[in-house]
Amino acid sequence: KDALEQFEECYEAERENRDDALADLKFARLGEQWPDAIKRQRELDGRPCLTINRLPAFIRQVVNDARQNKPAIKVKPVDDHGDVETAEVLSGLIRNIEYISNADVAYDTAVDNAVTCGFGYLRVGIDYAHDDSFDMDIKIDRVANIFSVYGDPLSTAADSSDWMRAFVVDTISKDAFRKKYKGAEEVSWEDLGYSELAAPWMEQETLQIAEWWQREEVSRKIVLLNDGNVIDAKQYQQSKEIFDALGLMVQQEREVKSWKVIQRIMTGAEILEENDWPGIYIPIIPVYGDEINVEGKRYFRSLIRDSKDPQRIYNYWRTTGTELVALSPRVPFIGPAGAFATDARKWATINTQNHPYVEYDGPIPPQRQPIDSGAALGAMQEALTASDDIKSVLGIFDASLGARGNETSGKAIIARQRESDTSTFHFIDNLSRAIRHLGRVVIDLIPHVYNGPRILRIVGEDGTTENVPVNQPLPNTEETNRQETGETQQAIANIYDLTTGRYDVVVEAGPSYNTKREEAAVQMTEFIRSYPQGAPLMADLLAKNLDWPGAEDIAERFKAMLPPQIQGVDPQTQQLQQQFMQLQQQAQQAVGQLQQQIQQLQQDKTIDLKKTEIDAYNAETKRIQATQQGMTPEQVQVIVLQTLQQALSSPDPSPPDQTQQPIQQPASAGFFTPTDNQPQGITQ
Repeated sequence: KDALEQFEECYEAERENRDDALADLKFARLGEQWPDAIKRQRELDGRPCLTINRLPAFIRQVVNDARQNKPAIKVKPVDDHGDVETAEVLSGLIRNIEYISNADVAYDTAVDNAVTCGFGYLRVGIDYAHDDSFDMDIKIDRVANIFSVYGDPLSTAADSSDWMRAFVVDTISKDAFRKKYKGAEEVSWEDLGYSELAAPWMEQETLQIAEWWQREEVSRKIVLLNDGNVIDAKQYQQSKEIFDALGLMVQQEREVKSWKVIQRIMTGAEILEENDWPGIYIPIIPVYGDEINVEGKRYFRSLIRDSKDPQRIYNYWRTTGTELVALSPRVPFIGPAGAFATDARKWATINTQNHPYVEYDGPIPPQRQPIDSGAALGAMQEALTASDDIKSVLGIFDASLGARGNETSGKAIIARQRESDTSTFHFIDNLSRAIRHLGRVVIDLIPHVYNGPRILRIVGEDGTTENVPVNQPLPNTEETNRQETGETQQAIANIYDLTTGRYDVVVEAGPSYNTKREEAAVQMTEFIRSYPQGAPLMADLLAKNLDWPGAEDIAERFKAMLPPQIQGVDPQTQQLQQQFMQLQQQAQQAVGQLQQQIQQLQQDKTIDLKKTEIDAYNAETKRIQATQQGMTPEQVQVIVLQTLQQALSSPDPSPPDQTQQPIQQPASAGFFTPTDNQPQGITQ
């Protein structure tokens, strides 16, 4: 009941604006410019009814001007919890949202509707980032059918920031409604009040579905922690143990007023769904045309609203002139009786066929009456006057449309074009206001949608992309050493926390980045022509703004050739840096030479050790054979191999440790006992 009452209020409040907008749309875009009664009568009489529609050219002039000067959203921090670098990340994130949403289509459609009908709409939505992901993304959608939206009739803001209710309606068939909302359940149209619904909620085979948006004022409690952060009291209570462990205590608390937005999907008889919207604004943003407030009632007028009568006059006089010239009765020949009897057949077809000659009888030849062209010339003059009236009403003149005018100098032509831009600038400015509020809606949603650790793609002003981790600490590649303990810890870089801090948006309307770059290149070239001495100092900037492959590389080379003062480097600092680099190179060379010497020494020492081991093996073998005549060669070999195995397994080829105990013999050589005069080197 509340929804139906609110919808009726919105419907009645917007009826006049919607009727005028529909009439403007059909008049300017569909060419329905003749009154039905007059058109029907002229068609019955067989008279022409021409429509020479000049209005789309004027509409495209304003809309395409808005396309060339795209409003750009930029984020600025508001409080001390906001970060400038995080604001840059938010700006890049919004540009990425615009890119993946095709927001330029939404902007162009909205401003086209505002110019043609008097108002258009944008809307913000939330959807899954991918089909196989649980991550959510913000989307900017266009509203193709402006007559599906009913705004708050009590709103007075120019950007809908004070909307407390809104409806978005759609008409579907009963079968589609049953499949989408009821599944396999059969719908009894006699129950639930459907039988009592009237148009537009219920037709014979169709049903109207509506999104019912409501914004309600609510109160909530916030707390101030001892570290200066302000959070919601419910959030503090849910994580109180964590805050206590961190030593964070509540210093103050108070009640504040906030907003809650609810979306309900409904028919005229029942509520189908109810969803809590995470933001505090209704995510539908109007783009108004020419706004006029008369005794509290708002009227939204299109660009062509006052030019409809001059257009009708233009159509009438062009049709009249065509009728007088092309469809006027053919002027007859006049002659004496019997003059046409000689060649009557040719005289009867003289206006439709080409005859080599036509004979007549009598002394006086037939004479043709002169054509009266005065009425046709008058109709053409009236048509030209009506054409000037159209341009005067719209404030768009021939110079803005690219036609040749009376102006001869370039300065005069630019001045006339500027007059046209000024007369229609309020449409582009209203689009900027709408996009500014859209940016606030998106900024309000970002902490709720991008609230976990993620890697987001951000887009720069020049179109370059970068992947940035958000809501997580970023490790720095450099390490810092703590002098007092000698321990090494990894430095933590800035954290792009999208859930804290307050940010606001500004909108800049102007040429796109590519257009600015092309204009900059042209102006720099002209400057260098007038002042050639400045070419070496700005060659890198000129190359950077040129649009061909390799421009960035050439710009870097030119920049390296600039003096240190131009590059922003102190000459003394640069000299110290060069000396440091030279010392670093010398140190690297010295380290390389030392490493080569160490490797050579290690190789030489390894060779000496191998030779010593071989000589020791032979000497010990001979000694054991000489002193232990009763042993077999196999027993001697076991003892020697055991000795050398332990010698080779020692990691330190340094002189033997005199305190080390001699190795033990294997069980098969139990009669062998090391003596005091046994060589210690062999023992090792």
